[in-house]
Amino acid sequence: MAWRTCVFLLCVTAVLADDDGDWLQVEIEQGPVRGAKDPNGDLYSFYNIPYATGPTGENKFKPPLPPPNWTEPFNATAEKIIVCPQNHIIIGLMPDVIDEKEDCLVANVFVPDTTEKDLSVVVYVHGGGYSTGFGNLYRGTQFIREKKDFIMVTFNYRLHIHGFLCLGTEDVPGNAGMKDQVELLRWVQKNIASFGGNPNDVTLVGSSAGSASVELLMLTKSAENLFHRVVPESSGSLAAWAVQRDPLEIAKEYAKKINEQAMVDDINSLERFYKTTSLDAMNAVPIPDRTDSAVYFSPCVERNTNGAFLTESPLTILKKGDYKKLPMLYGFTNMEGLLRIDLFETWKDNMNENFTDFLPADLQFGSDTEKLQVANTVKQFYFGNDPVSNENILKYVDFFTDVLFTIPILWAAKLFVEAGHTQVYMYEYVYADEYTPVVPHTDDARGAAHCAQTFAWLDPLVPLPETPEYQKMRGTVREIWHNFMKTGTPVPEGSSLPSWPAIGADRSPHMVLNATLELQGIPLPLRKSFWEEIYDKHYLDSVPPGSGAGSIVQTNMFAVLTIYVLFSFTRKIIVE
Repeated sequence: MAWRTCVFLLCVTAVLADDDGDWLQVEIEQGPVRGAKDPNGDLYSFYNIPYATGPTGENKFKPPLPPPNWTEPFNATAEKIIVCPQNHIIIGLMPDVIDEKEDCLVANVFVPDTTEKDLSVVVYVHGGGYSTGFGNLYRGTQFIREKKDFIMVTFNYRLHIHGFLCLGTEDVPGNAGMKDQVELLRWVQKNIASFGGNPNDVTLVGSSAGSASVELLMLTKSAENLFHRVVPESSGSLAAWAVQRDPLEIAKEYAKKINEQAMVDDINSLERFYKTTSLDAMNAVPIPDRTDSAVYFSPCVERNTNGAFLTESPLTILKKGDYKKLPMLYGFTNMEGLLRIDLFETWKDNMNENFTDFLPADLQFGSDTEKLQVANTVKQFYFGNDPVSNENILKYVDFFTDVLFTIPILWAAKLFVEAGHTQVYMYEYVYADEYTPVVPHTDDARGAAHCAQTFAWLDPLVPLPETPEYQKMRGTVREIWHNFMKTGTPVPEGSSLPSWPAIGADRSPHMVLNATLELQGIPLPLRKSFWEEIYDKHYLDSVPPGSGAGSIVQTNMFAVLTIYVLFSFTRKIIVE
């Protein structure tokens, strides 16, 4: 059993339908678009609409280009699912329905069968560690049928190297995948009214890497005023894997994995290598599970150039408070660390042999001795004097719950409130039922795995079995999410749900989402305090290319020396 894991409008609405109502045609800026009625009724689906043009070939790392135009109706009813180039683990599971394309920037729009206009809009950002996934993997079709008062948009963005290689050069500036996301939001502003949606009523939701993306989109000036509420689910911008610390070292190391003979010490050679290497060759390299809670390619802090997505670290922006403070529904599950349960049999021995390897990648130390001392302190906190073993597997889950997800979320929540952010509503999702697998080496321990709350309101492509109790829980989650999407608060006045105020700087109160909802105080107080002390002393922040101690030199045709200093620190940080 798999774990249940997480503008001004230039066009006016022009709706056409056949006599049986089996299709719907709307007029967007690019031309007419035709969608089909869902086989189960009550909504229309529009698939694979190009919201931008993905640059290809040697330009594949550049920002997105304007979308195509057409005069004949665009058939948005195609059965094939367009996905961006990625490791073929997911694609291999569905080869008959997947169409991998380098120009992959498409949106899917789900519209309820209603004559109402100015409907609320929900834009969902998919997860997948910034390296896998696609917009059509999860949809809110049943949710739309139930409520009939909102439109949902899902979409693709460039992934892995394709989306997040960051060299700080003109052709490879970084954050192509995040610039795709911004372009999608601009597309929504220009076109969603044509589908019956209200561009001034947009909620941005994301899970896992999508959650970190949502938070980054709220922090960047490039996406300001493109959405109005945010729901980051099970991650945030301060996670060790959410932003690269040393993108040059990552690019050099990965180039050697692709081709041992790759020239990586000169910026011109490194850039040329990536521009001329096929995406298939890049994605053929297996993506390892990092012990330091990191991923290979993720967003980066860019040089302050035209079109940059992020020019300061998330921590710097949060501390300054220089961002638009939107209502937030923010939280995590109680067993996020189950994401690492399949590695337990191997990693428990590795943790006993060298726990320093498992310290998160966003920590730095003055010496190996200091690093060892911190590692021993962390191991003692979670496991006491005992080795990591079958008997304390739940502490293993707690450790990865904290370093991957909950501690970064709780840290950011504190900074939000301190910056004057007064509409942050926090929760912990803990629901588990008989279909939730028992944690290995325990008698009956169950918990909510990574992004379990996401999958309580969305519909997967392949449905999972559900108990009546889970269906009731799903209904509660959908009511809370719907309340927030419509009003900016999870429990508006007059609701039958328990009162749910916004958090203070101590991150209380928070709502525990279970079969019965319960408002509680500070979440994970001991674990939060423990990590706060460590991060106060040892945090390794992200900086833009050109700010580090090392440099790469290139000479142009006029013999002008240009120094590219690309994130040179004492450690190499590879993030998942």
